[in-house]
Formats: sequence, structure tokens, C-alpha cells
Amino acid sequence: MISTRMTVRGGALLLALVAVLPVGSALAEPGPPAAGPGSELVPGVAPGPQQPWQVDTPDQMLAPKVYTPSAQEDAVEPRDAAPGADALVEYVPLGDAAAGKAVACTKQTGPHQRQVERWLKLTVDGKQSASDCRAIRAFQRKQGIKPDSGFAGPVTWAHMRLLSAKKDPNAAGKCPVRTERVACVDLARQLTWVQKGKAVVFGPVPMRSGRAGYRTRTGWHKIYWKHKNHWSTLYNSPMPYSQFFDGGQAFHAIYGSIYDPNGSWGCVNLRLADARTLWGVLKKGDRVYVWGRRAGT
Repeated sequence: MISTRMTVRGGALLLALVAVLPVGSALAEPGPPAAGPGSELVPGVAPGPQQPWQVDTPDQMLAPKVYTPSAQEDAVEPRDAAPGADALVEYVPLGDAAAGKAVACTKQTGPHQRQVERWLKLTVDGKQSASDCRAIRAFQRKQGIKPDSGFAGPVTWAHMRLLSAKKDPNAAGKCPVRTERVACVDLARQLTWVQKGKAVVFGPVPMRSGRAGYRTRTGWHKIYWKHKNHWSTLYNSPMPYSQFFDGGQAFHAIYGSIYDPNGSWGCVNLRLADARTLWGVLKKGDRVYVWGRRAGT
């Protein structure tokens, strides 16, 4: 599990995540080692007063009550996310993120050190060095990842996986090719896209799937209900642009970061803009194929 606590440092409120499970991995890569006692990762950029970090997003674990929304209800668009909610903010050690301490180049070895070293074609030894940090910082700066301190964290690695998949997300042929639309959900890479035949008609985009004990169910599913302004009755939480495909599991947007180390309660969480676009791509009856396994589950 991943526990949370609020920490106040120099007047800045940081939400500390005590990571005891690895976050993210590639199919050919083992997950990062479990963090040691007391290790903490937090968002490396403190949010503004009107944009608190949302660590977790409760989902509708049980199948919702299905009904036909009225045209008047569907005409209402879910509210926009707060400015910067989708920013690429890396999760860094608490010491590096402490208020008033500017870390130009971290000496800390990140949980995805080996994967990042391999992606950047560096010497793969799993140990942070000054040259590693410079190379990682250059990548983070080019991609707009903040802070660009050279820490090989979950956001940096997730963005590398996304870039690698842009040209052909189904290069490995894991998602079955059909003449009709298929929404592909790759749990190992935490990516989703829609293909029709071999043509990709949406994505790939980053996503967040179910945590340990609440894994997103694999195999074939079907979009059986779409509810643009869905609200989780179990947790009193918004689930905008919900497209349910298996019981209470659905594609839907969240208003926090999809990169935080917590998994969902089984749903496929998306950034708001991505969920909004996907809403217009998928129709009731479209097929969904889920495979792989999220690291740590």
C-alpha cells in the first residue's frame, strides 16, 4: 500500500507519499526496488493555494445505476481542471523538495534509474552520477518536467514510455487488431489508445489503472454505459466523462495528477483533456481490451 500524510516545511504544505511499492515498469524491466524505511516522494513543485494536490481519486467500485441521461444533462460539460493540473511535475525525495532548498542536480538515485539510463543510452548501473544527472536534467528541461533536478522518478520514466509509444503504440502486437474500434489498455506501460484495424484513431495517452487489490480487470470488455457528468455515489467524488466497460470500472477523467504513485480503485484514470476527446471517439458497444499488469499489483 501507499500511505499519505501532510507535511509542513517552511510554510509550504507538501503532501508526502510514503512509497512502499514500486511505481511503473516496462515489460522487459523489473519494477524498481521497494523504497527503504522512511523514504518519501512528494510532488517536486508545491501547488498554489487554489490547487491542492489530489493524492487519490475514489472510483465507483460497484456497478452504477444505469439510466439514459437527458439531453439537458448531457449538454452540461464537466468543469475544467485547475491551471497546471496536468503539468509534468516529478515526484522527488522530500529532502530535495523542502521549501527554500533549490536542488540544481540531485545526487539521489531514483526508483527508475536503470530504465532512464537505458532510455538515454547511458551506462546502465542503477547509480546516479554527475553525468547521469546532467543527461536526465537535459531531458526534463526539454520536455517541461519540473523540477529539472535530474531525479529519475515516475513522471520522467512515464513520459519516456509515452514518447517511445507515440509512433506505433501497438508495435508489440499486444492489442488485438479488429475491423471495429478497440480501446487498448496497456497496464504494464500505463498507456491507452484506440485503434480501428491497424490505424490508431486516439492516443496513445498516459493513464492510471487500479492499485493492488483493485486491479483493472484484464481481457475483453465492452462500453455499456456513458455518463458525462457521473458522480461516484460511494465516495461523493466526480468522475467526468465516464465510459463504463466492466461493472464499476470505467474510463474517466480526474482532477489531480495521474502520475501520483497511488493506483485507482480499478478505473482507468485519464487527464481531463484526454478523457474529453476519448468521449467523442468511443461509442456504446465498442470493445475494450485490457492486458498486462501495473507494477506493484
